[in-house]
Amino acid sequence: MSAHDPPPAPGSQAGLCPAPTFSISTYLLRWLPRPQVPREASSSSPQADEWQIHLTDSCVQRLLEITEGAEFLRLQVEGGGCSGFQYKFSLDTVVNADDRVFEQGGARVVVDSDSLAFVKGAQVDFSQELIRSSFQVLNNPQAQQGCSCGSSFSVKL
Repeated sequence: MSAHDPPPAPGSQAGLCPAPTFSISTYLLRWLPRPQVPREASSSSPQADEWQIHLTDSCVQRLLEITEGAEFLRLQVEGGGCSGFQYKFSLDTVVNADDRVFEQGGARVVVDSDSLAFVKGAQVDFSQELIRSSFQVLNNPQAQQGCSCGSSFSVKL
């Protein structure tokens, strides 16, 4: 390690580049301005559309195929990836107190309030290609730029 290299990440060994596993709600968001997430916005208010997550038809169709009963797709934003933040998708059954639930056509996507500040107004899609199939966040108005695979992004400040 030279004098110009940054110190290794906490818990890592010098010379290794571990993938960050911390949550944005712990360290990173401490320094970024966070707007207050309205718990309920009427559909006639100007804020209503801004704080929504939109689901594409392919996302709804795929969620209806893979979820059972109370299962839903959870979208989280975490620190990491090549652009600073990354999207994380998982199936879940527990809705927490700070979660917002977005439902369309019987499919549900749940986003915690910390993550919602980074994806509000975005669109969730399911993309099926020859090399991979995955859920993706498209047209994120909070993202300044992203990586070519679409799983990592940097935020507009």
